[in-house]
Amino acid sequence: LEFLANHTPGFSGADIANVCNEAALTAARKNKPAIDRQDFLDAVDRIIGGLERKSKIITPEEKKSIAHHEAGHATVSWLLPHANPLFKVTIVPRGQALGAAWYLPEERQITTTEQMMDEMAATMGGRAAEEIINGRISTGALSDLEKITKQAYAMVSYFGMSEKVGHISFYDSQDAGYNFNKPYSEKTAELIDAEAKELINRAHEKAIEVLNANMAGFTELAELLLSREVIFSEDMERIFGPRAKKAGQEETISNEESDNKDN
Repeated sequence: LEFLANHTPGFSGADIANVCNEAALTAARKNKPAIDRQDFLDAVDRIIGGLERKSKIITPEEKKSIAHHEAGHATVSWLLPHANPLFKVTIVPRGQALGAAWYLPEERQITTTEQMMDEMAATMGGRAAEEIINGRISTGALSDLEKITKQAYAMVSYFGMSEKVGHISFYDSQDAGYNFNKPYSEKTAELIDAEAKELINRAHEKAIEVLNANMAGFTELAELLLSREVIFSEDMERIFGPRAKKAGQEETISNEESDNKDN
């Protein structure tokens, strides 16, 4: 149950019921007498990522590049303490994706600058891996670049996480959709662009640094992906060891538990 719960983060009861139904259909298609663990995994993959594209023609060179790309994401996210913990990586084409790295987001209400920077570095891990292994970049990082660009601009213009722009937020919670003017000057716009680019460059450099410092494990992970196509967090732990704990990390206590201790 814990294993399957880790594979369905954020799922509602209806979503889980859909997974169970899809797992039953998957087992029935294979004429199995019972539903097993793999049927549930296939069902989750199908619901999250879409249909497996078995007819998709991928050259060996492309498959190797995809494996290194996803291994780059996995390696950086595993080794940076503030990034979301990874639980699965696959290079099986599904939907529009040629590969995917899935994470188990922490249940937190606020996010610090360190957490956002580590997550951005993990997002840049795929592009960094391409540069290191292939010596060139490709179009495979499009969704990663879209995500990190939006995140960097949000950090600078919404969350006040830039020293040069300052503790200012241009987010308007009361905006009814009729604001046609930027709430800042062209000079500030240029500064926001420069600061967002700086954050992205720092995340990229961090990803390069982590991969170069852990090249043996990174390449071993990519080879494992090429041979098995799917790996889990236990494979990551075997290669890199347990994830590093965050500085000052403590076990959280619910209000009810705290009250019980006081009593």
